[in-house]
Amino acid sequence: MSIFNSINISASGLTAERLRMDIVTKNIANANTTRTANGTPYRRQVAIFKSKDNNMPFSEYLRRSNGQASNLTGVEISSIQNDSSPYKKVYEPGHPDADESGYVLMPNVDIVTEMANMISATRAYEANVTALNGTKSMALKALEIGK
Repeated sequence: MSIFNSINISASGLTAERLRMDIVTKNIANANTTRTANGTPYRRQVAIFKSKDNNMPFSEYLRRSNGQASNLTGVEISSIQNDSSPYKKVYEPGHPDADESGYVLMPNVDIVTEMANMISATRAYEANVTALNGTKSMALKALEIGK
């Protein structure tokens, strides 16, 4: 594995985790949006990651952990999907979007879950920064060998 391949893998992780944080932020911002452009409450979104490699399952990477899987290229967001969990029903008879029984359909966004996802994405981002800094440090030390 070349040093530039390592940098590219870390960079792809940084890009993917930044997009994941953006999606979590969007979910939190729309946690109380009861009507979108299509007339329904906001539906939570989830980022789906995939390997840029030949879509080999992770178990295969573990099996090949003896060094054969050295042609790795990183991660990317394969899609952003809507969460299919049901909307929440809240009794609020004075709300403009309330039905005849006084219930309002609220987005399927749980703030606690979103904050946990944000912490997870932040930690993964930090791990990629650490890996990138480690690679950079190794490259600088290798350049000092010739002095």
